[in-house]
Amino acid sequence: MPDTSRQTLPHVHDVVIIGAGPCGLAVAARLREKAPGAIFTDEEHRRHRFLHRYGRSMPLKQVRNGRVTCCARPTASDTQDLDIMALDATHDGWCGRWNKLFKCYDIEHLRSPMFWHVSPVDRDALLGYAYSQNRENELLEIHHCVGKEVSKHIRKRTRTQKCSAHSACNARVEINERDRIDYFNPSQALFSDHCRAVASRYHLCDGVVKKESVQDISFDVVQGISVNDEPLFTVTTDRGLQYARTVVLSVGPANQPSIPRHAFKAFSATESLPQVCHSTQIETFPDTVVRTRMTNGQRTKVLVIGGGLTSAQLSDLAIRKGVTKVWHLMRSPIAIKTFDVELSWMSKYRNLEQAYFYSADTDEERLQMVRAARGGGSILPRYHKKLKDHISRGRLELRTETKLVNAQFVTTEAGGRWKVETEPAIEGIPSFDFIYFATGIETDVAALPYLQTMRKTHPIDEIGGLPCLTEQLKWKDDVPLFVTGRLASLRLGAAGPNLGGARTGAERIALAIQEHFEECKREDKISGDIAATNKDENEWERFVLGRGSKYSCLVEH
Repeated sequence: MPDTSRQTLPHVHDVVIIGAGPCGLAVAARLREKAPGAIFTDEEHRRHRFLHRYGRSMPLKQVRNGRVTCCARPTASDTQDLDIMALDATHDGWCGRWNKLFKCYDIEHLRSPMFWHVSPVDRDALLGYAYSQNRENELLEIHHCVGKEVSKHIRKRTRTQKCSAHSACNARVEINERDRIDYFNPSQALFSDHCRAVASRYHLCDGVVKKESVQDISFDVVQGISVNDEPLFTVTTDRGLQYARTVVLSVGPANQPSIPRHAFKAFSATESLPQVCHSTQIETFPDTVVRTRMTNGQRTKVLVIGGGLTSAQLSDLAIRKGVTKVWHLMRSPIAIKTFDVELSWMSKYRNLEQAYFYSADTDEERLQMVRAARGGGSILPRYHKKLKDHISRGRLELRTETKLVNAQFVTTEAGGRWKVETEPAIEGIPSFDFIYFATGIETDVAALPYLQTMRKTHPIDEIGGLPCLTEQLKWKDDVPLFVTGRLASLRLGAAGPNLGGARTGAERIALAIQEHFEECKREDKISGDIAATNKDENEWERFVLGRGSKYSCLVEH
């Protein structure tokens, strides 16, 4: 009979990544890459202390000649064989929720440029993938981006007169004309296929991502599992426990979406709202209620609330799906921007605003810089053009600087509809079949249920709902819980919540994890040497006391 008294110890993973979106994939891929591409310049390396600590362990872009100097040794030689597992609450594959929302919103192209992607190999990996697959026709040029800092007057002078060394035509252009090829929007299909190719390249497909919802994270010595009293992470999920030496938190906005309840006075704070939905919780669009009424030949009206790109995409999609008329309310003036952040925050190398951000003295100053750079919601120029076209055809009513102050659900024979009031009041506003809130998600680390234990046992400072991490994106120097994405905005900058921060965060985290495991190896070696020395001393002591044999000492030596 088998010996049932001996139990197999639970497996301890080297790295557990919580969240299988683009940021999580970027970290996993970077941990498996031994020759990553450069994302910092030599000037940045000399200037910023968080880069200086790694010496020559990373490749750098030379500013003067444009060449890339390779690292003195492979940066991931000790991390290629790491046992990596990713946990995702909604899917068992990489970027599942990302792909679902893009499909639901029927978005054809991303907002980001070509050098914002998840591959650690090279800045131009996505561009190279597009050309290698003969899919360059899926790239959409971003107009009025490259060279837009040069005014019409200067461009006219360059055509009509010869420019001298000190003339205005030599004014500094933030984005060089040679980088025009980078300022295209990739299609969603192209980006999704590239992510799958990255996951396949680093063997991150089969069984790496588990569909488990994380409920709690703790860090302490685990009795019966820890070796030499090594602290481990215990990740509690809806399916059991997972143990890890390091944990990476890549959960995007992190918090649950919430609908502003002040206008729904007839409903309690916990009562569900009929025919109301947040944009991130959409399953089918338009909703089944609206679809049924459209099928029955009824005129349908939908209210969209929000001032960002998602609200514009929902308004456009509702009209294309056959909704009779859409009303779109914004509490602020409409903002039209090509990217979430200004061009001064974006470039392949030598990012000016990012340098100012890294040089800030306090986290309060960094928070102000991030908020000023991102502002509120904004709409792409091409979507603004679509909205104006819908307005001209009478299918869309767009009201800016307007707030929803009251909403009552009225049940009739034709079904329930929302009767709303706004500020300022809109005369003749109809009742609506459905209300969509595209109001974003407010990030607050203090409200995350799975971080409550960590906040109690290993407290850190928090500012503006964001944790004050170390420069390595670590929770604390002695707590290897790493954070990337929006929650790391105080270290990554204004582009941290976007794809622009995914690769930068992955680079920092990979270097820190490598350093962590190297330190663990050094400590194990020292402990082993001490143990060997103690063993030798014990053998001699046993021999002197007459309880041991001198030959055992000779064998040891």
